[in-house]
Amino acid sequence: MMPWKLPRTRSEHIISAAAVNPGAVTVEAVFRREYGRCVATLIRFLGDIDAAEEAVQEAFTAAVARWPSDGQPPNPGAWIVTTARNRAIDRLRRESIRDERHAQAHLLYGAAARAAGDSAVAPEEETVPDDRLRLIFTCCHPALNQPAQIALTLRLLGGLETPEIARAFLVPEATMAQRIVRAKRKIRNTRVPYRVPAEAELPARLKPVLAVVYLIFNEGYAATADSLMRLDLCAEAIRLARVLAELMPDEPEAQGLLALLLLLHARSAARVTADGSLVRLADQNRRLWDRSLVAEGQAIVRACVQRGRPGPYQIQAAINAVHCVAPSFDSTDWHAILTLYDQLHALTPTPVVALNRAVALAEVRGPAAGLVAVDDLHSSGLDSYYLFHATRADLLRRLGRSTEAAAAYATARALTANPVEQAFLDTQRASLGRPNPAGRVPGQR
Repeated sequence: MMPWKLPRTRSEHIISAAAVNPGAVTVEAVFRREYGRCVATLIRFLGDIDAAEEAVQEAFTAAVARWPSDGQPPNPGAWIVTTARNRAIDRLRRESIRDERHAQAHLLYGAAARAAGDSAVAPEEETVPDDRLRLIFTCCHPALNQPAQIALTLRLLGGLETPEIARAFLVPEATMAQRIVRAKRKIRNTRVPYRVPAEAELPARLKPVLAVVYLIFNEGYAATADSLMRLDLCAEAIRLARVLAELMPDEPEAQGLLALLLLLHARSAARVTADGSLVRLADQNRRLWDRSLVAEGQAIVRACVQRGRPGPYQIQAAINAVHCVAPSFDSTDWHAILTLYDQLHALTPTPVVALNRAVALAEVRGPAAGLVAVDDLHSSGLDSYYLFHATRADLLRRLGRSTEAAAAYATARALTANPVEQAFLDTQRASLGRPNPAGRVPGQR
């Protein structure tokens, strides 16, 4: 369950309310679903990120107090937006010390009254989809570096607190707080426009947006430290991918990203044992795969194929669809996967894509051919990437070159900080010389 929290000045009150008030659980569910939508709408209304966040948080505090006795409103998101808007107006009035502030409050109140009426709950149009789309593109504006884009996306669209984001990406809380503050300040000072890019700009601007959502998922799916997976981050990335796919139905790469995340996440339950140990794709119990997620992902892939506008995320989704349709590892259509990797490498000729292609090549033409392809990547910058050495180790093992395989496993182990991956590599190294008919590369996840 994704936790929802308010600023530290209110957190004790909210936690206590949730503990003694069953209705707070309902508010929590609405928070997870509606926080980003409400903040996006209030930013458009107020023109200020911090003011919008504070107003929405105050509205959720009010919901915790009122909904258990009054009942949840028919449109909880609109209730939050209306309450947040009215509290922002009241704050402006209280803080007004100059005529300009009085005029600003008057103008805001007038605009709100014209839009929804003085006391009416705002209609569904108050939380229009374009507001979330504007916010996503604002968070991922090229004026911000990628770490800032990720942090701001999780903060504003996901509602995660700064400590949660800091823990997820293994940085001190103070560092993450500064990163978020600087990002907001840069948006304000450089006057980053709060809008969806024009059609001519969209292809270039969409790429970093999709990359940020994918990186959030990847940190959850292959966590940097502690456990193998952070399922809360995976769920948050899928939620953001759904938002993008719903808001941009004509963008096949947005659809492809959602399909990719669904197909990867479908295998999560089979990736670890009861004690948290890593299970390779070759050894996974496919009955544990979430077939509803597989079916949804495959349906999206089929729709993407019919569009005939392939892109990197769509091709990666298609590769995973081939894996998911196979009843067993040995029955996987590796020729189809190799063909798809050829297409992917033509579009994005990166060393990591080439490494994954080498894995497929080894399944089609044998481990010797795969090892040649891997060794060709020695000068490509992958020497500090643990999966490069783990892949070499597996191929060397399959060729009976145990001494070299042991060295490669040791190098791979030294390059990962995740204890689950380290334990897996230790096990693989210790088992060298023993039969390993199902031995496959750990990178096939």
